[in-house]
Amino acid sequence: MSLFSNTISTLESALNYSSLKQKVISQNIANVDTPNYKAKDASFKATLQQAVDQSIHAYRSDGRHYDFKQRPQTNAAVSTRQNVQYNHNGNSVDLDKEMSDLATNQIYYNAVTERINGKFSTLQNVIRGGK
Repeated sequence: MSLFSNTISTLESALNYSSLKQKVISQNIANVDTPNYKAKDASFKATLQQAVDQSIHAYRSDGRHYDFKQRPQTNAAVSTRQNVQYNHNGNSVDLDKEMSDLATNQIYYNAVTERINGKFSTLQNVIRGGK
């Protein structure tokens, strides 16, 4: 029996994703004037897939059923953005988009930290006996 639900580990993965996204955005902003720099992006899809793969435990009762264990484990992926407009110096960083992504990521981070704080407050309340 597990003492904690998978919610805390899922929230931890969300915080790790937000941290990675922050680093990628910061790197893009820092290189806004670097010639031939290609903007990068953190993939939420890979992070989500990894969380889902870790939380699904299935047993096959028939050979035709889908095998969950054969899926490759993926980490959060950082990739170069495709289909972007390049500046005159070959740089593909759009500062307005990066600042917008930074604000969006900050809101996401704050929401996840509030949720994990609520989970720990609930646990603390249970430990105290509801007092």
